[in-house]
Amino acid sequence: MTTTALPGHPHFTLRDGELFAEDIRLQDLAREHGTPLFVYSKASMLRALAAYQRGFAGRKAQICYAMKANSSLGVLQVFVQAGCGFDIVSGGELERALIAGAKGKDIIFSGVGKTRAEMRRALEVGVGCFNVESEAELDVLSEVAVAAGRTAPVSIRVNPDVDPKTHPYISTGLKGNKFGVAHERTVHAYQRAASLPGLKVVGIDCHIGSQITDEGPYLDAMDRVLDLVQAVEAAGVPLHHIDFGGGLGIDYDGVVPPGADSLWRKLLAKIDARGYGDRHFMIEPGRSLVGNAGVCLTEVLYLKPGAQKNFCVVDAAMNDLPRPAMYQGHHNIVPVSSRGGDAQTYDVVGPVCESGDWIGRDRALSAQQGDLLAVLSAGAYCMSMASNYNTRGRAAEILVDGVRAHLIRERESVADQVRLERTAS
Repeated sequence: MTTTALPGHPHFTLRDGELFAEDIRLQDLAREHGTPLFVYSKASMLRALAAYQRGFAGRKAQICYAMKANSSLGVLQVFVQAGCGFDIVSGGELERALIAGAKGKDIIFSGVGKTRAEMRRALEVGVGCFNVESEAELDVLSEVAVAAGRTAPVSIRVNPDVDPKTHPYISTGLKGNKFGVAHERTVHAYQRAASLPGLKVVGIDCHIGSQITDEGPYLDAMDRVLDLVQAVEAAGVPLHHIDFGGGLGIDYDGVVPPGADSLWRKLLAKIDARGYGDRHFMIEPGRSLVGNAGVCLTEVLYLKPGAQKNFCVVDAAMNDLPRPAMYQGHHNIVPVSSRGGDAQTYDVVGPVCESGDWIGRDRALSAQQGDLLAVLSAGAYCMSMASNYNTRGRAAEILVDGVRAHLIRERESVADQVRLERTAS
């Protein structure tokens, strides 16, 4: 048997022309569960996590999975069992984390628009830290905490005004972004937090963006954060931990980001040189843990020649895989079973009634009606952003663990979609 791993996807292999996830043939999963179908490799997730664990070996550190990347319960359970905490951005994500088995103390609550109800619930379960994103939020959280008779541990998210060199929609650390407290307001904000009842300052937080493939922005941001640590503590507010967020990218189309372990060796060397190496560190990776651990299987419905383009119409669409439509994101697309033959150039498109419903442009494929294709790097920001547009049910999800395949989400039916709706009469 000839076995070849897909580039950037070591646990997805071609074996004599058949695509496998770990030790399970993907064609068999598609036949059993239908398409579109998301398939995740547990070994891939743990391999990605291990790189961060190596980077922090010997340090006081907590890795909190940013669950907005993929919040399916079966995926969350993998990270709970591996000892991770969670970074959440909503009350719904808080409840998901708890259902998956997380403890409140291992949860960090981020996000620019926390409601009073979300704050109360987070205080009730004892979240480890609120990453506060504005001075107004400090006031509201203080009021809520005092009314609840509790103390809210807080870290202020600072905006370092560093360009992450990524898509503008997923850049979060520039002056024009909605996130965090402005660099020049940071010391004032910390003094204010320290003076408010119901709050306890415990750390500082920074997150500059997502799908970052260059180490330069991280190194620049770390310099600015450490400058702020020094300034805040000089103003009389001690900081227990430094939270440097996430944002490390994955290889979608041959642009290879730095390894998590090598990146953090460089960042920690910078931290050590500044005298902060004994601090407790928190990080919040998301995409880099799950992105290349997932694929979306889809069936070719029609091959449609056109005057200017040829179209390969598949049964997955922008409601299943939103990244191409939203971010012009690239996903490699490969056959699940290689048939050989001459390739033609196609735009791979879905059935949704939008010209923006495309999965890949100008792809060389040898495909026939009824063939199965695998859309790669589909583990992050696909199912978590999926919708019911055109009254399409969300796809089923499978978690593969060696020779076992676990159905972690059933395919959504129309009855599931309309369950909470009522007619007017």
